[in-house]
Amino acid sequence: MKKIIMISLLATLFLNGLICAAQVMTPETRVKMLERASELELKTVYKAPPGDALSHHTAGYAKIMCSAVFITGLSPEFAAENVGYFTAPYAERAKVGKPMIDYDNKSVSIKLPNGITRTAIYTGDQGCVCLPEGSDALNFKPVNVPRDLPDAAATLWPMGDVLPKEALPSNIDMNKVKQAVDAAFAPDEALTAAFVVTYKGRIIGERYAEGIDKNTPLESWSMGKSLSATIMGILIHQGVYTLEQPAPIPQWQGKDDGRSKIRIMDIMHMSSGIYCRAPQDPDFDSSLGYPDHLYLYTGGVNSFEYAANLPQQWLPNCVGRYRNSDPVLINYLNRLGIEGQGENYHTFPQRMLFDKIGIRTMVMETDPYGNFLTQGYEFASARDWSRLGNLYLQDGIWNGERILPEGFTKFVSTLAEPWLADGRPIYGGLFWINGDGGFPIPTDAYMMLGAGGQSVTIIPSHDLVIVRLGHYKGMQAGSKSLDKAYTLLLEAIPEKRD
Repeated sequence: MKKIIMISLLATLFLNGLICAAQVMTPETRVKMLERASELELKTVYKAPPGDALSHHTAGYAKIMCSAVFITGLSPEFAAENVGYFTAPYAERAKVGKPMIDYDNKSVSIKLPNGITRTAIYTGDQGCVCLPEGSDALNFKPVNVPRDLPDAAATLWPMGDVLPKEALPSNIDMNKVKQAVDAAFAPDEALTAAFVVTYKGRIIGERYAEGIDKNTPLESWSMGKSLSATIMGILIHQGVYTLEQPAPIPQWQGKDDGRSKIRIMDIMHMSSGIYCRAPQDPDFDSSLGYPDHLYLYTGGVNSFEYAANLPQQWLPNCVGRYRNSDPVLINYLNRLGIEGQGENYHTFPQRMLFDKIGIRTMVMETDPYGNFLTQGYEFASARDWSRLGNLYLQDGIWNGERILPEGFTKFVSTLAEPWLADGRPIYGGLFWINGDGGFPIPTDAYMMLGAGGQSVTIIPSHDLVIVRLGHYKGMQAGSKSLDKAYTLLLEAIPEKRD
């Protein structure tokens, strides 16, 4: 029976594009994790999300197709075959109608066998939003997001796209760098779309697939969790929050509510203890219903309200679990903190982060209530993800301005105690960490990772930032290609000396 559960779980993880070297655990580790979790578990009654699973999958499919066509610019045929299996599993797509693309109104509609139609609409700067079942309108007014940046074509990198002409450092083996870039794109089945390598902030390797260029916003998935952390870092720097304080979630402030003791740092560590079933859970059981982790994308509900009203499964700072409830709650706190200062929630990230570091292509998508779903629904070019990675490589400082508080980059790149206690030294503060050496890179490396093989890898010991974006179907081949590229880059770039 245990063997069947293991196989089923691994199949689910492969389907969702979440298996990677650092995430595969031994049977012994899994058993110890489950025993430990069982001992710490609170007596909580679980209630699965409402609605029909196929309808949720189809909502995800409509959103995926809408974003692929109207944000990235992919053909519907290519997108249906290769993009976004996470909230729209490939096998489920065959059970529903063909996506109907309305180019005039910029929407995608898909009909279910029961006659219900799920529709996603393109809103502009809030990307594509899937309408709730039975609704034809949003519950917020989309906002235009101005970008206060000079012409990228006439501005030097990194604030623009003009690359410097000065010679690269002589200690770099550029032949190996070229081999690494080529390795990232081989074989064709890897479906790598973009690959950018910077050394000390300077681009030393770059390549794009046919039809993709330096300005193409690509699906990024859970790399957005690290973006959510970055916005929280800005609010901490502004004095709005501290990591150590109990999270001021309004729904948690009732008398004797144990959730009121959950700290912001606990949520950042994915150790809030909130009961949010996810396919990545070591004991995930699909028979219990559609997982909350996915419902926070596809439910068409107020995602902040939903996550804030979930109960506790464990006390905070005890058990580490990769669940969307926690980055959604960080996004909720971000909205409360931004609007609490009288700021515009939807323009704040561009004004206070992206404009400062040269990011022009980022699209942060929302639920139908205007709440950012940047636990995974965001699109940006590889160069723009490289800019964000370099902000962290530079300890949160850009052009002499401190954007993130002192010590924040160390916090996000330090292993979280609950994950260590579970025998999984792989997670920090909404960033992945190579603490178990599961990737062929130094253990000081930390990463923004997204389903389907999306990654921003920061390697402080080599002054490297490596960005790989690809199309979902190529995830397994793409992961192997990236490992080869990592190996070649580390041969090309010497370790820095203190």
